Amino acid sequence: MDIRTELIEFVREKSYQEGEFILVSGKKSPFYIDLKTTTLHPKGALLVGDAIVEKVKNLGLSFEAVGGLTLGADPIATAVSLAAFKNQKTWPALIVRKEPKGHGLELYVEGMANLPNQSCDVLVLEDVTTTGKSSLLAVERFRKAGLNPVAVLTIVDREQGGAQSIADAGLPLHSLMTLKEIQLFK
Repeated sequence: MDIRTELIEFVREKSYQEGEFILVSGKKSPFYIDLKTTTLHPKGALLVGDAIVEKVKNLGLSFEAVGGLTLGADPIATAVSLAAFKNQKTWPALIVRKEPKGHGLELYVEGMANLPNQSCDVLVLEDVTTTGKSSLLAVERFRKAGLNPVAVLTIVDREQGGAQSIADAGLPLHSLMTLKEIQLFK
């Protein structure tokens, strides 16, 4: 079984639920994907990191760092950074805060000291994309910090408008899987 298929199976088993849910976007949904259950599991983190490194290679994307909006992107960024490092790539992980720290440097973006330069290219990561709002906030914060987001990569695209919102901001959205693929997986 290839990495992507194994990851879809793992997400279906660990993170997919049916019921009545209110999403972060405010939309109601009969499905919920709690990707933190996958990304915080050792096997899940390993699959996510390896699958994203493979996807990036296949897409031919070039960047020097990875990160996204806390909390969903934090374990993904770490998994990708580690998977890249074992493949001789150094992609430091960045964390974008929802609010700046109220003390110290009062930063929105954590991890900038690990970057090769303060205007490098960044791959924006997200766990589940519905409207794209979380990714767009991360893009905005990266740009204000002087970084250059080159694309958004999500683990799951719910295909509910996020790709268009992100395209409107001038970036492509790439995904490892869609909600339909998880639902159809047997």
